[in-house]
Amino acid sequence: MSSYYSYEGWAPYVSVAERRRKAEREIKKLRKKGQPISPVTIEGRVIATSFWGKAWCKNLEDYRDYESRLPRGRTYVRNGSVVDLQIAPLEVRAMVSGSSIYQVTIGIAAASKAQWRALCRDCAGAIDSLVELLQGRFSKAVMDRICRQDTGLFPRPSEIRFHCSCPDSASMCKHVAAVLYGVGSRLDEKPELLFLLRAVDGKDLTADLSGALPLAKRAPAAAKVLATEDLSALFGLDLDGGDAVADGHEPEAPGTAKTGQHRGTAKPGAIRRPVRSAQAAAATAARPKPRAKSAARRSPRAGG
Repeated sequence: MSSYYSYEGWAPYVSVAERRRKAEREIKKLRKKGQPISPVTIEGRVIATSFWGKAWCKNLEDYRDYESRLPRGRTYVRNGSVVDLQIAPLEVRAMVSGSSIYQVTIGIAAASKAQWRALCRDCAGAIDSLVELLQGRFSKAVMDRICRQDTGLFPRPSEIRFHCSCPDSASMCKHVAAVLYGVGSRLDEKPELLFLLRAVDGKDLTADLSGALPLAKRAPAAAKVLATEDLSALFGLDLDGGDAVADGHEPEAPGTAKTGQHRGTAKPGAIRRPVRSAQAAAATAARPKPRAKSAARRSPRAGG
């Protein structure tokens, strides 16, 4: 029988102070070896303070599967027993100090594509930026949708698998429970780790999937816009000539380029038509047309 166990088969009691000393020794030893260590440190009795951290912990506590398993885990995480906690896609790895140092592995299922699409669709246009998302600054309706059991972002008990190297035969030991609470505390510092853990992209929640602006406000495609020159050729009008009449300047004769004095330099090769008022056009039409000259002239008389 292991020296860790009494005659009744239970591990001997280890005080909180002893667990802390053991945890500190383990942290120093691992760091001396160059191993990156990220312990969970709780100030006071509140495990999580941010929206994401509190929502994670509440999700765990709302399932009856865990309600009798979690209380001792809260005690362990508050006492600094989680020596190390690392979050990766679909997995949490941790070390917890108890009668010994135990290795804990927790697997989290990825959010299904259909579930994630539905969540993004329901939140479309309601979250303005990734900063607001990570800070938990959005409406209560969005909060309720994200935290909804079974169809929200947080995992169900059936999507969580765990293993601990301790000899406890319970389906969820206090070491696993401490790590699950440790995840909530870690989300206070880095809420983006939740999206990493569920293997989804948090930026999808900030996308506007509502079809954007109404058609009346959309600019026409570039290929459907007629240039000014095309309109001039189509209708035989000089669309740039109206200003000359309004300014009191005589229009240029056909074939002459405008100077930069009033209208700016004309394009090379451009031909401008004079602008005529209706009165001028009517007066021109009323004038008698000159008689056409004879095509052949009389020859002079010979021998005058």
